[in-house]
Amino acid sequence: MSDRCPITYKKVIFGLYSDTGLHKLNPALNGLNLLPFDRFGLHLEVQKQYRKISIPGTQPKLNAQLSVKDETFKLSGKSGSFILKPDSIQETELPQNEDVTMRMAKEAGIEIPIHGLVYDNDHSLVYVTKRFDRVGKTGKIQTEDFAGIIGVNRLSKTDGSLEQIAGVIDKYCTFPVVEKMKLYRRILFGFLTGNANMHLKKFSIINKKGKITLSPAYGLRNTIIMPKKIEQESALTLNGQLSGFNNELLSNYFGREILGLNEKVLINIEQKMVKAYPEWKRLVNICFLSEEKKKAYLEVMKQRWKVLGWLV
Repeated sequence: MSDRCPITYKKVIFGLYSDTGLHKLNPALNGLNLLPFDRFGLHLEVQKQYRKISIPGTQPKLNAQLSVKDETFKLSGKSGSFILKPDSIQETELPQNEDVTMRMAKEAGIEIPIHGLVYDNDHSLVYVTKRFDRVGKTGKIQTEDFAGIIGVNRLSKTDGSLEQIAGVIDKYCTFPVVEKMKLYRRILFGFLTGNANMHLKKFSIINKKGKITLSPAYGLRNTIIMPKKIEQESALTLNGQLSGFNNELLSNYFGREILGLNEKVLINIEQKMVKAYPEWKRLVNICFLSEEKKKAYLEVMKQRWKVLGWLV
């Protein structure tokens, strides 16, 4: 058991969570009990609720509501303002991987929802994230992933291109240039952190009071360090390629030619990544991944930096 809070990574003296971490989930929360399920119990609940929940993706996940009164998460079928993502039976350390990668994304200037790690009944870690498409306990915000927009099913979520993503932004977003800047930042971040799983269902647009934008980022993780690692560098093609990404392809072709971003914008985004790199390394070193996975994660970043010709 770590002496760090799994929600904030800060040291704790008593208990499992820091006050700051608890208040991040809810300002009125003063304690948090273990989830009333162990890892296998959570997977049984996933199987029972599979046809009832409306959460995309193949990783085990459950809707949940946070009860401040009872200081616990309660499974909630189709409703709930949080998502719980336990470890996979086949692949380990997915919650730890996603949590640290999402923290790194924030440091890179990418909008993310509230998230963290919590303990289940056998003290295994479960990733928890607040739903950005919910208001209160039952209200919904109109959100659509790019697979739905383009018109492909779950099995065809990788049958697309990053050029198509850019086209959807041009067609539907209120201020396309702003959203294309966000997109470039996410694609660059995904490459630098070894994420080859950014398929069509990992991008969504959200309608808030008539303003249509990219939703906050979600489901980010390093796929290279996973047991069933993805060999290619991207889930979606770029200029017909799934691998062989470099500065020419990312910056010149995608950033300038496809997204139409000017030199100043591209440099600002890239410099933000460079400035974030020391904090990325710090986060990986103190996160809840195993030492083996930490070492592998740092090596992936180092290699990707070299591919782009950046100094580290």
